[in-house]
Amino acid sequence: MEVTGKGYPLSSLSKGVRKVEVSLRWDPSPLGEAAHDLDIVAATYSASAPHGDPAYVVHFDSRSPDGTITLTRDSKTGQGFGADEVLTLEFDRLAATYGRVVVGVAIQQRDRRRTFGDVTNTVVRIAEGPTELWKSTLPELSDATAAVVAEFVRGESGTWQFHEVVRGFDADPQSFIGLMGRD
Repeated sequence: MEVTGKGYPLSSLSKGVRKVEVSLRWDPSPLGEAAHDLDIVAATYSASAPHGDPAYVVHFDSRSPDGTITLTRDSKTGQGFGADEVLTLEFDRLAATYGRVVVGVAIQQRDRRRTFGDVTNTVVRIAEGPTELWKSTLPELSDATAAVVAEFVRGESGTWQFHEVVRGFDADPQSFIGLMGRD
């Protein structure tokens, strides 16, 4: 079930994006409560079916078959300094058969339903090198358990463009994977 359907306008760079880092951080749960576990998820779609089923998904401490999308840091608690989760996407190496990559964040729902409103100081940041493309604390998604935060689309010239797309869902992480690339 989609919680919000609000999309944001295209934000692009004239030369396209080549290598992007998506980072996620959040505060640990209060003492005595079960740990909050958030995950970055990236779904890759073929150029021939950019809104169909994903060709593959990178999540939960994994990487793409060709090594172009890698989850380099995976926290289960939000403890530590800096980003708790980091996903690297190397678009300049991604095969021409792929035309769209959708990035989202899902909250593990182990012992009870948790929303972004239950997790303090959540920050998602998307950057290409030193250039910040987008950053948010996801305030509009307080009732959501998962969210799409960006999509990257290969243009006719072959360059990749970043689109800020924020949509919240009320879904567990596995269900979210099937929903995140649908319009």
